[in-house]
Amino acid sequence: MSSGSSGGRRTAGVLGVGATGARAARQLASADTVDAVVLGGQGDRPVALQRSLGSAARIGEPIGPATGVVVLAGPAGTHVEAARRAVDLGIHVVSTSDAVGDVEGLLDLDARATANGACVVVGAGFSPGLSCVLARHLADWVDRVDEIHLSRFGTGGPACARQHHRALAARAIDWRDGDWVRRRGGSGRELSVFPDPVGSLDCYRAALPDALLLHPAFPDASRITARQAANRRQRMLAFLPMLRRPHPEGRIGAIRVEVRGERGGEMVCEVAGAIDRPAVAAGAVAGLAARWALAGRFEPGAAGLAGRVEPVPFLTELSEFGVRAAVFVGVT
Repeated sequence: MSSGSSGGRRTAGVLGVGATGARAARQLASADTVDAVVLGGQGDRPVALQRSLGSAARIGEPIGPATGVVVLAGPAGTHVEAARRAVDLGIHVVSTSDAVGDVEGLLDLDARATANGACVVVGAGFSPGLSCVLARHLADWVDRVDEIHLSRFGTGGPACARQHHRALAARAIDWRDGDWVRRRGGSGRELSVFPDPVGSLDCYRAALPDALLLHPAFPDASRITARQAANRRQRMLAFLPMLRRPHPEGRIGAIRVEVRGERGGEMVCEVAGAIDRPAVAAGAVAGLAARWALAGRFEPGAAGLAGRVEPVPFLTELSEFGVRAAVFVGVT
């Protein structure tokens, strides 16, 4: 299925080449379907990355007439305006932002993107992103989806860590019984079991956009929630600036996706999870989504991955980049 006016353009842009964007750029630079990667961002990161990628990449304006798809991997708050510029040129957009404001603004571009034959892939990271694909995968195992619950642990680069820190202090957004419910961040403690070696962690409400992305894909679900792992210190200090400098690349992270519903007249619960460094997984998801967009595998408009991908082919290709998920078996 062709997604419109950027067909034939084989140049990919990457705006923001931090921990996540750099990995997406590397994946795109190695793709046979991409002729060139244009890198944009602040500081000396684009120059250093271009040197490592060689002739496959160049420094320049990632959003231009020759661009077929652009990956937006810059700080939260910068994605909507950049996406608007790209959409007006008929360029496909893949955004890695997990900020609620960015996700809301990007979803609002649906009509504009459709009119210009461009697709906007919203929340194409570790969580949301891979978590949305896993939700779609598990949903295909049941006859009716009743509830979806997501939990996540870990952060990518410094920008991601700061965003997660702010999320604990902001209002959470859940879908419950036909309406949006906003509750205090840092409340609603639940114990989530992640894949080993992360194990069991307390998770709390936070300003996470997962429900905004999953509800359009599963409009009949009665409950869609998302929580973030945190310790007591993180919750107590969430309203203050970060006191420690974030790790430049992020450490190990994990996601857990739980789908409850009906199969064969019985209520069932299916659970999947993944463990990886969030920036590594997010870069792989964003890069693969960009390749699919460039190949015309997404329809025009703005949506998350749960409403766009065939999960098995996507997860299969993702595993080739070392990002793998697992289904929980037994008591959950």
